[in-house]
Amino acid sequence: MKATKISYWATTAIVALIMVYSGYAYLTQDAVAQGFTHLGYPSYFRVELAIAKLLGAVLLLAPVSGRIKEWVYAGFGITFISAFIAHTASGDAVNYRVMPIVILGFLVVSYLTYHKLPKTSQSTPGAQNVVLSA
Repeated sequence: MKATKISYWATTAIVALIMVYSGYAYLTQDAVAQGFTHLGYPSYFRVELAIAKLLGAVLLLAPVSGRIKEWVYAGFGITFISAFIAHTASGDAVNYRVMPIVILGFLVVSYLTYHKLPKTSQSTPGAQNVVLSA
């Protein structure tokens, strides 16, 4: 169980840190804005994606309900697969194509180990899960 917790927190932290960095870069670096133009995306999509990545990183680490975590995992998964497709379709260098797949691998390990944790260990110790109802 200890190895599962370590694997979960290590891979989850890696994904969250990468998402925070890329979200910040999307908002502050001109080279990233030019990259989005190169891929054919409008500027507003870069801003939306940056906000989604920052919010997703927080929710991935926060003690929220399992349903919210599932949406974060799904959203990040779609993001990484879409990045791979976009970079491949635009003819970018191999490193631009491979990185989203590598990060997707970390996300998959985080997701699988998340579901191996006991329900009480899936949130931060001492914190309560937030349940949203419709």
